Amino acid sequence: MIVELSLKQKTATLACITAAACGLSLAIGPRMLPQTLLTAVTLYLLSGERPTLLFATVRTLPRDINAAWVFLRLSLVLHRYEKRKMTVVRRFEEVAARNPSKVALLMDDQRFTFDEVRRLSDRVSCHFRSKGFSRGDTVALMMETRCEYPCVWLGLAKLGVVTALINTNLRRETLRHSIAVANSKAIIVSEELAGAIAEIIDQDGIKGLPIFVYGSDQSSEQTKFDQLPEAENLRQALDGVQCDEDLSTIWRDISPRDKLVYIYTSGTTGMPKAAVITNSRFIMMGTGVYYMLALRDDDIIYNSLPLYHSAGGMVGIGSVLLCGLTAALRKKFSASNFFADCIKYNCTVAQYIGEICRFVLTTPAKPTDTQHQVRMMFGNGLRPQIWTQFASRFNIKQIGEFYGSTEGNSNLMNLDNTVGAVGFVPAFARTFYPVTLVRCEEETGEIIRNSDGFCIRCKPGEAGVFIGKIEMKKALNSYVGYADKKASEKKVLRDVFAKGDMFFNSGDILVTDLFGYYYFKDRTGDTFRWRGENVATSEVEGVITNIVGLKDCAVYGVDVSFIINYRQKN
Repeated sequence: MIVELSLKQKTATLACITAAACGLSLAIGPRMLPQTLLTAVTLYLLSGERPTLLFATVRTLPRDINAAWVFLRLSLVLHRYEKRKMTVVRRFEEVAARNPSKVALLMDDQRFTFDEVRRLSDRVSCHFRSKGFSRGDTVALMMETRCEYPCVWLGLAKLGVVTALINTNLRRETLRHSIAVANSKAIIVSEELAGAIAEIIDQDGIKGLPIFVYGSDQSSEQTKFDQLPEAENLRQALDGVQCDEDLSTIWRDISPRDKLVYIYTSGTTGMPKAAVITNSRFIMMGTGVYYMLALRDDDIIYNSLPLYHSAGGMVGIGSVLLCGLTAALRKKFSASNFFADCIKYNCTVAQYIGEICRFVLTTPAKPTDTQHQVRMMFGNGLRPQIWTQFASRFNIKQIGEFYGSTEGNSNLMNLDNTVGAVGFVPAFARTFYPVTLVRCEEETGEIIRNSDGFCIRCKPGEAGVFIGKIEMKKALNSYVGYADKKASEKKVLRDVFAKGDMFFNSGDILVTDLFGYYYFKDRTGDTFRWRGENVATSEVEGVITNIVGLKDCAVYGVDVSFIINYRQKN
């Protein structure tokens, strides 16, 4: 990460400016006014920080030209969608009509074509309409990864019903809270997870709700689920549904700003928070990755991530439903089978989150490490300390690291493979994509304001909280937040740079370099002081992880004042 020029770079920049000025001077000749203007411009460029800015501009020009083209294409697509009042269902219907026989979803021996996804989602829609569900209702979905998963919530979306995507690892009070906080009117659960619902069936917010169990391949129409005897066997019910009605008369009235799903994020109180994902937000995320990373129509994406989270369920599945790609799914991530699966399904792109790359890197070397066709991996959370090692061992040509939060309005993406960077924002884009870093107390996350009460922008190399301007009229910069409005309000900063403005507070500490690249540093509150410096726990974890053979480790600050006092006394 470069935050200032070296002496050699500064000297070279000054020499180039001077040489260019001399060349122009000779070309102009002995004309007083042009020579005077040239001298003034030259002195201006040679003063202050301008040589540094000029160096950075020239250095990043090819990158920024490419970014401008990519962003322009994406902006035009999103603008066209906004004009057409595009929703996820409407866009999927267009994709399915063009590619009815193309495989959309792969898992084990299952193959779902786009037409099969459309027909199953139609049956889900018709069935739940017959049960009285309508636009604005919420249904909780607790199901392990399977090809039917997106078909279920897509079918509900055709009615305008919002699906709360429940984490399959939740149990008891956190599970009850997650279902209740979304004001769910019913629960869909897979047979394998029925026991988790049975444990809370008589609790507040759950008692009396209709339960639909999606049975296994072996369950029959007569199957009664021992733990949920009153539940309906949804799989068998859908097999018997004849859906002849024109559902487009319903979903064509749905708005892009309508809620599509709830995706849960961890809360500071320990309880998950239901982030509102609108149609426009889902479209922006699913379509954004396709255009920003230049994915191809024949790409097959390996998605071993949970479908109830934004990475797997919104970014990964979104590229299928909205862009017509194919996704190969896995019920549960396996480090040892990661690239073996990519070979099995002929995947060309793979997704990752968090520590997946580290887990895969710890597996013994084998021929499948490089026998795959994966040219690109994208995701978030790849530690800089293992980035190059991972890409080299597995022969991954491009890493598309990105940054963003499920509920936020600000995202970044690394388009040019810069190691460790989560993305960049060109200087020309800062007006219409207003994201920035502001100073904060790294230990507490408290925003620092100047004497006028406004926030202070960070300089290159200075860590700060990442924020994004909220502009509700623009889909790209809007912020909906959580189902809990009080929780939503806590993430909003007001009067940031001017009276009345609003910004989304990510709560994450990032740092930029001289060239506009952003690097993730830590979460607010996850830093500690050592010898007068703020130290990010994630940075220390990255170093220790490499030393201990890529094993798990956790770093946190403790009070060691007694050691310092002892040293001072002795």
